Amino acid sequence: MLYWLTEFSDGGDVFNLFRYITFRAGCAFATALIFGFIFGRPLIDLLRRKQGKGQPIRDDGPQSHFIKAGTPTMGGLLILSALMVSTLMWARLDNPYVWIVVLVTLAFGLIGFADDYAKVTKQNTKGVSGRVRMIAGLAIAAMATYAASSFHPPELTNQLALPLFKNVLLDFGVFFVPFGMIVIVGAANAVNLTDGLDGLAIMPVMIAGGTLGVISYIVGNYNFAEYLGVHFVPGTGELLVFAAALFGGGLGFLWYNAPPAAVFMGDTGSLALGGALGAIAVCTKHEIVLAIVGGLFVVEALSVIIQVLYFKRTGKRVFLMAPIHHHFEKKGWAEPQIVIRFWIISLILAMIGLATLKVR
Repeated sequence: MLYWLTEFSDGGDVFNLFRYITFRAGCAFATALIFGFIFGRPLIDLLRRKQGKGQPIRDDGPQSHFIKAGTPTMGGLLILSALMVSTLMWARLDNPYVWIVVLVTLAFGLIGFADDYAKVTKQNTKGVSGRVRMIAGLAIAAMATYAASSFHPPELTNQLALPLFKNVLLDFGVFFVPFGMIVIVGAANAVNLTDGLDGLAIMPVMIAGGTLGVISYIVGNYNFAEYLGVHFVPGTGELLVFAAALFGGGLGFLWYNAPPAAVFMGDTGSLALGGALGAIAVCTKHEIVLAIVGGLFVVEALSVIIQVLYFKRTGKRVFLMAPIHHHFEKKGWAEPQIVIRFWIISLILAMIGLATLKVR
């Protein structure tokens, strides 16, 4: 929104700063962070008054989780509010990729909100049926992928770019939309599965989001893209502003979500942020790199899939409990120990993901 101030610039004054994506990204980060600090406590107090008993705790979960009873959920509202206000203030609103990612984030946030609301009002852990959530998510992802493809350069439309290879593209044709649907919905649900311990999901989301923000800036800049040998996608650099706002909003939320959490992110936040990561990856043609950068989310999702399939086949379990972070809880790891080690893994994977930009 504030980009319009550049109309008053003669090229040598303060208004000229608003032309720079990096400047606006820094402002977006600061705005989202301050928003989180200012409105975090009032929102948590409001959620606690409205929800009463807070988020229901699974009966079959680790015993240590029962002390969390009464903690309010839907804390994702704080992240999304900070993210949206900051993005709309500092991003160029004539950029289609910004709107694609923003609308995907809001749409998945609405799905998550409906699920959280059902859980809180009914005081059970079922919420909205998985089938309804999946159908809604796939519909949103299909529209987002189709929209992103329509704005990609003709030579990149419906193409899958492979990391480590400079000029290799796989033509998916009409199958690119289903592929993008899997990426976006898969990312949303993988983050949702990861959100099981205080602070566990938000930091890896911030790390992955920040990494994708850097990638967006590089692939949206012709000189950087040419130097590194990555495919140039005009306009995607503006997504750095969104990623910076996500990082700032995430930090503001983490202040209250650090153990012991004053509020849970809930599906409102996890589905929205996961969908955002998937949408950024599709827009920037870095879907496979997302699987590396967000490798922690992939492992969490795979642990559930493996557990379910193996149990149906043999009646036995591979893990003591799935997702895998609960497995380590059952083995006696303390919650902060699991959270911090998973953060470290996420950071390592992010560095590997960034390295793919140079290794060609």
